[in-house]
Amino acid sequence: MNTNGRERAIRNVTLAGSAINVGLVVFKFVSGIVGCSAAMIADAVHSLSDLLTDAVVLVFVHISEKPQDKDHDYGHGKYETMASSIIGIALLLVGAAICYDGVRRIASVVHGHALEQPGFIALVAALLSIALKEWAYRFTARVGRRLGSPAVIANAWHHRSDALSSVGTAVGIGGAIVLGSHWAVLDPIAAVVVSLLIMQQALKQIRESSDELLEKSLPDDTEKLITDIVMQEPGVSDIHNLCTRRIGSAVAMEMHIRMPGQMTLADSHAHASAIERRLRSEFGPRTHISLHVEPAKGDGADGGGAQRA
Repeated sequence: MNTNGRERAIRNVTLAGSAINVGLVVFKFVSGIVGCSAAMIADAVHSLSDLLTDAVVLVFVHISEKPQDKDHDYGHGKYETMASSIIGIALLLVGAAICYDGVRRIASVVHGHALEQPGFIALVAALLSIALKEWAYRFTARVGRRLGSPAVIANAWHHRSDALSSVGTAVGIGGAIVLGSHWAVLDPIAAVVVSLLIMQQALKQIRESSDELLEKSLPDDTEKLITDIVMQEPGVSDIHNLCTRRIGSAVAMEMHIRMPGQMTLADSHAHASAIERRLRSEFGPRTHISLHVEPAKGDGADGGGAQRA
């Protein structure tokens, strides 16, 4: 898929999720206030944070799709990773805020204060949110995986965290409704449990995006696949000094390969080009590849006759 098509697909799936978020934010706030449910109001805040992260995805992915220029020789892919980090931090803050409010309300019950029993409308809002946000997760994650976009996948998990939040909210509200006002404490307890799930996912997301920003190498099985692809080329006897990393949705790799020392520059260039085509076929057309060709051991000065191809 070309750059314009990729950005358009990301924009469309993000706007579709935003449309769901707008409706849910309004309905959740109204039902939380009318239904006297702290868990539902916290859930509404979570959905509101989804709207903000949708905006982050749209802005940063637009920047990341810009071609390389004089100031960005490797393109702008890291902006997409930054978007993933921002979404993770937003998730963490939302989870912490929900946890704090839930603990505060539980503490008030421990000190003898009664909580108002939530209304049925809050339960309806929670069940509707579960269905819509899980649906949003599925179609967003599908597009994110197809495009290899960490920001879109992160945004998909933001949708699912909202669905999980609503599951906990529904359990708490439903329990308080069925068991009576003496069990209204189930509402904030559910909010705290859900907040812990949200923060766990947020920390995982922050760690993954931080690894990418800090130039962590690709997984061992991916590097083995790269080695296997390179070694399929006739004449290649060895690969070493392999360095890999991610640049947003793209992969970057550098390596030294050994070929017969008597091979002409034109032939070594042809082999190197064949390797690049095979690697881009596997990892995508935006893959950054740097090959350093050296003569095979015993075929000449080791490294002295190295050629860039």
